[in-house]
Amino acid sequence: MSTAITPQPLPPFDDDLIDKALDRDESFTFDCKRIKKDLMKILETVVAFANSEGGTIALGLEDPDKAKGRDRVFGIQENPMNWDELRRLLKSRITESDLLPVSWNEVGCTLKDGSTGSVVFVRVEKSRRVHSIVDDGTFTRFDKGNKELTAPEINQLCFARGTISAETQLEEVDFELLDTEYWRSYAQQRRLTRPIDQAMFHLGLARKDQKGVLRPIRSAVLLFAEEPSGLLAGKAAIRIFHYRGSKIETDPNTNLLRKPITVDGPVIRQIQSARDTVVNELASGIQMGPLGFEIVQKYPLRVINEAITNAVIHRDYRLNADIHVRIFADRIEVESPGLLVGPVTVANISRIGTHARNPVLVNHLREFPTPPNLDAGEGVKMMFGTMWEAGLYPPLFGTRPRIPREAVVVYLYNENRPSVWEQVSDYIEKHGEIGNAEVRRLMQTSDTLRASKQLKEWVNLGLLTVANPNAAKQFRKYMMLDVEPTDSLFSKAEGKH
Repeated sequence: MSTAITPQPLPPFDDDLIDKALDRDESFTFDCKRIKKDLMKILETVVAFANSEGGTIALGLEDPDKAKGRDRVFGIQENPMNWDELRRLLKSRITESDLLPVSWNEVGCTLKDGSTGSVVFVRVEKSRRVHSIVDDGTFTRFDKGNKELTAPEINQLCFARGTISAETQLEEVDFELLDTEYWRSYAQQRRLTRPIDQAMFHLGLARKDQKGVLRPIRSAVLLFAEEPSGLLAGKAAIRIFHYRGSKIETDPNTNLLRKPITVDGPVIRQIQSARDTVVNELASGIQMGPLGFEIVQKYPLRVINEAITNAVIHRDYRLNADIHVRIFADRIEVESPGLLVGPVTVANISRIGTHARNPVLVNHLREFPTPPNLDAGEGVKMMFGTMWEAGLYPPLFGTRPRIPREAVVVYLYNENRPSVWEQVSDYIEKHGEIGNAEVRRLMQTSDTLRASKQLKEWVNLGLLTVANPNAAKQFRKYMMLDVEPTDSLFSKAEGKH
């Protein structure tokens, strides 16, 4: 008696989605790979995306430099056994594979020879961990390729990703220099009675070094020292710059309204003083528009406070750099040294919230008599909601590769959000991208130029980016900045590793 073999169901067929993928350039977050005998290049890209900001790999599509149009569509049918082998390697050849955030979506399509096949889109999210290929290196993503890291670079990546933090580093600082009014206020609040060195030892704010000498950790210096920057022989302050107009002038006649202000001291004082200084600058530094009218700056105080607080508590204290707050006529920029921590990206920060890089610092900062508002991962969500309620554009976050240094910048725009923006945001969230024709419908106009100017304004503000910059202008599509353009491919059922 023979047993009938049940055929595998065909994946959803959608040539339009394949055309969209073919229209993309390879980038920091998108790559195309054929399934050939050597699968290590695919594993390298998976690891590189996980160790960077995440991305999507289109398996079954040729590199755009080697073929054009539908001639690139080989499909996984070119070597179907390798798709099964790749899934096995994802589990066996990548370190901490159980924490590797990877999923995939198979899409049916017409192959280059006219037959039916499929392309698999492998989606790799930014990981909480730093991953490597067993016996074959650790990789990160560049604009259109991967880079293998050296041992020192891997260590730096671990710091940058927040898997290890400089806040627990031992410092050769005398405890008497930490016995300040801030320590006494903290100790009284917690009813600590031991001498400062023993109290800090029991609190995890001090440890013995290799010679058995008790030393405070860096967080203790940041929390209680009168001048942390001096004791750490580095930069751990906030600098506030107030400019006339909307950009920094590079000529000798600077457009600073006044001399930059430096705010130093323990982190609790930095947060409070920087917030008050920014508010005073907004009130006293009157700016005039091009027609002579005063520019009204109406940032919600809660949002300013949260932006400064986040910069202080989440910055990378390994880096010898100050926090910079820049005030312009049309926006405030808060730049914090370091990259986004763990799985957080500029694309998901409004949903996922923040993840602590410096948990020791944050946990002890909560114990002061009047601590700053340290929302447990909800502060960024509050910023988005508050700016929305105020009728302003949402906060915009920028980091690598947009920012050419290890930093995170939050931009707060002093500009009313047009009502059509809400509809555009909703459309992109549902469809992944938008074009001139859709914007014209939302604006209820037939004027192509008007819609084009509005799209250009959103691009200039950093709210949108061109998804296919090499396409002719009439065919260009726009998406949210730093949102992976192939996200719409995952609106269908997807598999998970």
